[in-house]
Amino acid sequence: MDLPDLSTVSGEELTEEQIRGILAQIDLDITNLVRDGKLSALKYGLAGSAGQHTDRAANLQALLAARDYYQKLLVSRPAWETSQAEMGRRGERA
Repeated sequence: MDLPDLSTVSGEELTEEQIRGILAQIDLDITNLVRDGKLSALKYGLAGSAGQHTDRAANLQALLAARDYYQKLLVSRPAWETSQAEMGRRGERA
């Protein structure tokens, strides 16, 4: 059953690993769409879809837009890199 609104939906911010997983899935979908000459302007529909049609070029555009969004989300995440070195009296590692 579809939700009537978003008032009961909550969630956590996506982790870097989750975003990378989404990007990998989008890349796989793009690869499957364009390989073996599958990309065309021909319209196709799902069986029993009550007349709903789309074309592969439109799907490719949607996938590329989604990939761009998640790539920007990944890049915009704060990056922290910490290191610690212990130095001895003569500047050597202890």
